[in-house]
Amino acid sequence: MKTLEQDIDSLYAKTALSDSIDRRDFMKAALGTGFAAAVIPVCAQTMVKTDAVGLTVGEVIINVNGEKLPVYRAQPAGKRNLPVVLVISEIFGVHEHIADVARRFAHAGYLALAPELFVRQGDPSAYGTVAELIKEIINKTPDAQVMTDLDACVAWAGANGGNVNKLAITGFCWGGRITWMYSAHNPQVKAGVAWYGRLVGEKNAINPQHPVDVAGSIKGKVLGLYGAKDGGIPLESVEQMKQALAKAGNASSFVVYPNSGHAFHADYRPSYVEADAKDGWKRCLDWIRSNGVV
Repeated sequence: MKTLEQDIDSLYAKTALSDSIDRRDFMKAALGTGFAAAVIPVCAQTMVKTDAVGLTVGEVIINVNGEKLPVYRAQPAGKRNLPVVLVISEIFGVHEHIADVARRFAHAGYLALAPELFVRQGDPSAYGTVAELIKEIINKTPDAQVMTDLDACVAWAGANGGNVNKLAITGFCWGGRITWMYSAHNPQVKAGVAWYGRLVGEKNAINPQHPVDVAGSIKGKVLGLYGAKDGGIPLESVEQMKQALAKAGNASSFVVYPNSGHAFHADYRPSYVEADAKDGWKRCLDWIRSNGVV
């Protein structure tokens, strides 16, 4: 039986995945804030727990052209004029690990927003296999819709205590790709940190472009954090992105961890590499701060 990690690694190399994973390989992790649960692999013994002491946390609903977008919000309690960071999930949506990352940013002084970007397509936890999830939700979530939703999150932040002149974005796997794409879409983004997000791929109506195609439109700086052993994101694609950025005169950068594969930051999964995850998190905060989002 293929592991979930192998399937996720294969996701960006293939258009179809094995159906060999069933519900027994998953567990549900609820936020306790009104969010739907999401499917995640059982690896609770490594999960990092970040408290909410001194924070305002929970669900907010943002209106996007008449539709409701649930967003997990975490920020220092009672503070305003906060730098803003968008936190973009993997294919599993906004589950407890993503909420935990948002709380980490809040403790560092940020207004962190983690939107449930699949809300129109469905609930990721409703699917028993990764292949079904990709087919029914991921492959039906247009980049244009995601960009509009993130624009709405930025507008909400600006009206609710955030300083959108100090805007950053970070994301994991699927969200890592979105980090690159939104950094090209919105010139307000000063800093991005893309964790093992796909850089190249086939073009279609849902994904008409990929990060390598929009490198010249990125106004801020993005730090790419990747694993040399990632079976789904070959280092050749990292080199392609480096060349595209250099051609555009953009000072974005990459760190490639030689001992890590895909999802090395995901402390709820067997793919977690503690040393690289901790180093990446430090680099993430340093990068965002050094690029004026503080």
